[in-house]
Amino acid sequence: MHLQRKIISVATSIIEKAVEECLEKNFLDSMGIADLGCSSGPNSLMVISDIIDTVYATSNRKGIPLPELRVSLNDLPGNDFNNIFISLPEFYSQLKMEKNIGPEGCFISGVPGSFYGRLFPKKSLHFIHSSSSLHWLSQVPRLLDSNILKPLNKGNIYISKTSPGSVLDAYLSQFKRDFSVFLKSRSEEMVVDGHMVLSFMGRVSTDPSSEESCMQWELLAQALMSMALEGLIEEEKIDSFNAPYYAPSAQEVRSVVEEEGSFTINCLEAFEIEWDGGAPSNNNFQKHIDKIEKDNFSRGQQVAKTIRAVVESMLEVHFGRKIIDELFKRYAQVVGDYFSRTSAKNIDLVISLTKKG
Repeated sequence: MHLQRKIISVATSIIEKAVEECLEKNFLDSMGIADLGCSSGPNSLMVISDIIDTVYATSNRKGIPLPELRVSLNDLPGNDFNNIFISLPEFYSQLKMEKNIGPEGCFISGVPGSFYGRLFPKKSLHFIHSSSSLHWLSQVPRLLDSNILKPLNKGNIYISKTSPGSVLDAYLSQFKRDFSVFLKSRSEEMVVDGHMVLSFMGRVSTDPSSEESCMQWELLAQALMSMALEGLIEEEKIDSFNAPYYAPSAQEVRSVVEEEGSFTINCLEAFEIEWDGGAPSNNNFQKHIDKIEKDNFSRGQQVAKTIRAVVESMLEVHFGRKIIDELFKRYAQVVGDYFSRTSAKNIDLVISLTKKG
């Protein structure tokens, strides 16, 4: 997926620096590495390959033996780990050919489970990475008016300009609880001076309803509401659906890290990422208006395909299978229309942390 590769690439230099510092602070016979939220697509082993490259280069530069590598790939139990395991023989073959790292030098395993809790033995990890995962909450915040038990966020599926303040507060509270549990769990699993690099969707604005963090969800809500107007979906179904997602500000992230207290922040940076990852187009923007319109439609389709891959299962559970194709057809159209009016970008936050002594 082009978008995911772009997100991983912007963090590459930060990951490399963190891995180098980890090796410089510790003389390691065996190095524990974890990738949290690894998924099962073509990018699943990309970050691990980059990390191993950095460990190899740093060890050679320092003139020290390459440590044994214990690599753990984590995702939820429903993840297709078998798809990753099938690709391992080729991965090991490349390691042997390019770096002379045999099967006794790198051990890769799958660890199913939620990272909002313990996953690994105490003090077993030296480096942790996670990309495009921590914006997903452990659960949907409770968004019912306690007096009348009616949805507080009518017509929306995430935070928007029309969401009441109580909805914004509920989402922020859930993020703070989840991220704090995540940090505490990792602090128990990491050695002192272990490093962690996390990247996830966020925002620069202090306003949680800003376009940079909400517009993709708002356009999806528009597509759903257009179907409700035609009687294809019950509007009550839309009112009762809220995404288990939160795009925090850099300050909100910093605040939780400082309050939890187990880690030192080395850097916290924000990167702009185009919705489609800046995927190359076959159309020439400069020549004809019709080609520009085709390009916008094509980019809308690409974004719809990407978002569908991520959210289809949760939408299917709530709305049913039969509306999905039509929903994402409409979503591609409204996204393409949005591209015609503005340059659509998300904010990717990248934070590098060190475990305190």
